[in-house]
Amino acid sequence: MRTAVVIGATGQIGRAAVRALAEDGWAVTAVSRGGGRDASWPGDVRESRADREDDGALGALLGDGVDAVVDAVAYGSAHARQLASFAGRIGSAVVISSGSVYEDDKGRGFDTQGEPDGAPAYPVPIPETQRTVAPGDATYSTRKAGLERELLALGGRLPATLLRAGAVHGPHCRTPRELYFVKRNLDGRRTRVLAYGGRSRFHPVSVNNLAELVRLAAARPGSRVLNAGDPEAPTIAEIGAEIDAVMGVETETVMVDGAPPEPNVGDTPWSIAHPVVYDMAAAERELGYRAVTTYSASLPGTVGWLTERLSAGRGWEEAFPTMVRNYTTGLFDYAAEDAWLARRG
Repeated sequence: MRTAVVIGATGQIGRAAVRALAEDGWAVTAVSRGGGRDASWPGDVRESRADREDDGALGALLGDGVDAVVDAVAYGSAHARQLASFAGRIGSAVVISSGSVYEDDKGRGFDTQGEPDGAPAYPVPIPETQRTVAPGDATYSTRKAGLERELLALGGRLPATLLRAGAVHGPHCRTPRELYFVKRNLDGRRTRVLAYGGRSRFHPVSVNNLAELVRLAAARPGSRVLNAGDPEAPTIAEIGAEIDAVMGVETETVMVDGAPPEPNVGDTPWSIAHPVVYDMAAAERELGYRAVTTYSASLPGTVGWLTERLSAGRGWEEAFPTMVRNYTTGLFDYAAEDAWLARRG
């Protein structure tokens, strides 16, 4: 039986990866700091409590060796070197990276979006050969780039598949972009404002599609980077309409050409000036990847999970603290929206 260790097993991606591997016949050890397990996992999944920063604990889990390590929380060169130190005991690695490592031909990327003329204009779709940011410790993007560089440099010593994930969605997400529309609908907001004419596209990836890529890559070891995305990349206006349909509400959308007209007005977690769409041809060719779900088909599960979380008597800030840190509380500045709409007439 093939053996796998999944690091970060109780996070959003880890939960789905454990399930996908176990259902495919792997003997899986699910590693997390809390040592918990998900109710959807098969009974033979072994859970283990360990901090991935503890080399001794990770080494003990690897024992004499495993066929694959899936690392859902690797972040930066230090984690790459940690995995490299156990290369003799790891058959191959599948590591979650991010599409944020890409930069356009003018050197613009996710890190420059707040600068004048800093919005990146990528090719559509973005192939894995597109240039990436320089590795470093300054930002999320540069640290993911460092992680990639060091792992890929190992080559056959430790075959590693780096999955450049798009906007991950589904239950257990700490920064659920769909919250933007779900909370508004629950709050009775029936008018909303979307910048860039509602045409922003930020390629999503269902956590179940990402887990399918993990499963396929673990079964076909190699040293490579692959994009990870859903079959489609809907516009933000299409996403809002689909969430409305799932929730059974009707809304009016006010489109604004160009950037948000004022702070906290028309700015969403998807709002970008140019489309971000990933080319999935390499994953299909190299792994035989076929998506197990679509954005539309998976949306009811996401909306149901978000509704349940928001109905548990807690404010959204308490339910999603990482969302607050990443996007501030301005996501739901209804007073600013109302004032702008009133002035607009």
